[in-house]
Amino acid sequence: MAINRKMLSRVAAAVVLVGLACAGTFFVQYRHRPQASAPAAAEDGVAVITAVAEAQDVPLIVRGIGTVQAYNMAVIKTRVDGAIVKVSFTEGQDVKAGDPLFQIDPRPFQAALEQAQASKQRNEAQLVSAELDLYRDRTLSKEGYQSRQSFDEQTAVVRALKGLIAADTAAITNATLNLDYADIRAPFDGRTGTRLVDIGNLVQAAQATSLVSITQVKPIFVTFTVPQNVNDQVRERQAAAPLAAIALGDDPKLVLARGEVSVIDNQIDTTTGTLRLKATFPNADQKLWPGQFVNVRLVLAERKGVTTVPQRTVMQGPGGYFAYVVKPDGTAERRTLELGGTQDGIAVILHGIAPGETVAVEGQYRLTDGARVQMDPSSAATAAPPGQARAVVKTDPAP
Repeated sequence: MAINRKMLSRVAAAVVLVGLACAGTFFVQYRHRPQASAPAAAEDGVAVITAVAEAQDVPLIVRGIGTVQAYNMAVIKTRVDGAIVKVSFTEGQDVKAGDPLFQIDPRPFQAALEQAQASKQRNEAQLVSAELDLYRDRTLSKEGYQSRQSFDEQTAVVRALKGLIAADTAAITNATLNLDYADIRAPFDGRTGTRLVDIGNLVQAAQATSLVSITQVKPIFVTFTVPQNVNDQVRERQAAAPLAAIALGDDPKLVLARGEVSVIDNQIDTTTGTLRLKATFPNADQKLWPGQFVNVRLVLAERKGVTTVPQRTVMQGPGGYFAYVVKPDGTAERRTLELGGTQDGIAVILHGIAPGETVAVEGQYRLTDGARVQMDPSSAATAAPPGQARAVVKTDPAP
């Protein structure tokens, strides 16, 4: 029992010594520990990423959504009755104006033409004979050897034959037209669609059977709408020179085609408060296709040498738009801004920032007026990425 008590005393003494050693180590480390990082951070400043405001030429644009429409579109139908004996194109083929498409059996129309021509020749021959008889009857009537009735009857025969010849001429014209209609050709340059009839099918003009459709895609139209508040600007500037229109795909950086406004609608849609415009695009590479939805940018004007900053620079508060400018002494200054619009990651500053001034792009939400700024030189921001279109929307700006 004495041995156990002695052992417990030794263990307790060892525990106390270990505790004292740990406390001493903690005290030494605490005394030599660096001061808190918060005061140091306060002395160094708030870390932000900055950019330099630039003076650039920026187009003033209006955005809209449009639909691509064929420049011309025709549904080919037959004008005469008959069986199709020839198809001269393949589906989806590009054709030129006048290229043959279908051939309807021409033999009935050729026969009708020849019959009308023969009838005219017969009546012309009879007219020659009747006119000679009329000449003789006129002479004999004057000398008293022929009655007036005979002369009048011969005059009527001549006039009847002339009427028959006129009818034969009309029949020849009609037969010629029918023969031409039997040869169906493309009315304009375009692309054929799906063929709806095959060789051997009997088509009739009265049934209005569709044979194929043709759409002209070079050039091509895009119909789009813009807000009614730009109506005056659009009409005024269109009167001076055709406004430029840019068609974009789903990716706002992907330019599909460039064209010009060709039509301004004569009224504003009261339901949507928008003005409808139509632009013409050359579409040489056929990137625009009928029925396609596209984003359209209408270029109203070109702003020369305006101040631009990255769009992330601009913040919005109860008093409007503002940003932080880093002054030469390394402190932040809050500036109230007058915005001219935003687009493609940049913002146009009409008032509040001058070209060449440094602005906070990231980390500015932690800044206050007069706060010291620690700029990150490894991450410089630019007003717009290289190669990216710089354009400003003529709408209410929103950063």
